[in-house]
Amino acid sequence: MSRTLSVAAIQTAYGMDLAENIKKTEHFIREAAAKGAQVILPSELFQGPYFCVAQEERWFAEAHPWREHPVVKAIAPLAGELSVVIPISIFEKEGPHYFNSLVMADADGSLLGLYRKSHIPDGPGYMEKYYFRPGDTGFKVWDTRFGRLGVGICWDQWYPEAARAMALMGAECLFYPTAIGSEPHDPSLDTALPWRRAMQGHAVSNVIPVVGANRIGFERWDGYPNGGQTFYGSSFVADHRGDLVSELGRADEGIVEATFDLDFLQTHRAAWGFFRDRRPEFYTALSSGRPA
Repeated sequence: MSRTLSVAAIQTAYGMDLAENIKKTEHFIREAAAKGAQVILPSELFQGPYFCVAQEERWFAEAHPWREHPVVKAIAPLAGELSVVIPISIFEKEGPHYFNSLVMADADGSLLGLYRKSHIPDGPGYMEKYYFRPGDTGFKVWDTRFGRLGVGICWDQWYPEAARAMALMGAECLFYPTAIGSEPHDPSLDTALPWRRAMQGHAVSNVIPVVGANRIGFERWDGYPNGGQTFYGSSFVADHRGDLVSELGRADEGIVEATFDLDFLQTHRAAWGFFRDRRPEFYTALSSGRPA
């Protein structure tokens, strides 16, 4: 019998109330589990609004050590109750250091470990370098009850190196929790389609399914009467060809879901020869900050 993997991602809006955000996420996790999902992905930093729109020191108080984080303490037991795997995005505090992190909860509720976002953006509306140190964990994949899974966080999803690294580590599916939307410095700039295409490319080049979860809704910036950000949703599941097999629109609330045959994908990946034909001895420019 072939090994199969059923995945889902949550698309919804979030507000200021941590307890309400957790409750809303729990509702969608239960819905996805009832439909047969084995791995369920919420979006990035769902504990509250996406606060990196400006540099405000008050937000540092919302970070917690990862094992003690209220989101982890609420969601990990739910994973055990429903026998599902949940990658949990959090704002993490470790001593004087702060990270944009993800905790992988296995289907028995156990915590398999921590990934810290590697690529940290810094631009209008996405001032993450003020809040987060660059991650120091390296890319991570986890052996879960249902398969070997790789996870990157938001800005990581634009980097083919991250996807390839996780594929080389044996990932059978890639997951990207995200918070992305309008660009406050240029209202005409719409990145929704390039955002998807970048990850669809990872799917093709690594012969691997990819799951992206984004938030929706307009979030007004405190203290800026005319300022705010509209998150464009567009959450999706892409198959090993990069084809969208499940997707939501820019304002839809709900889940995307799909099921994959992991044994077929393993054989098909070998048949394509992408990993057989690699020439890493010629890729030294990729490991140099400023290649000649």
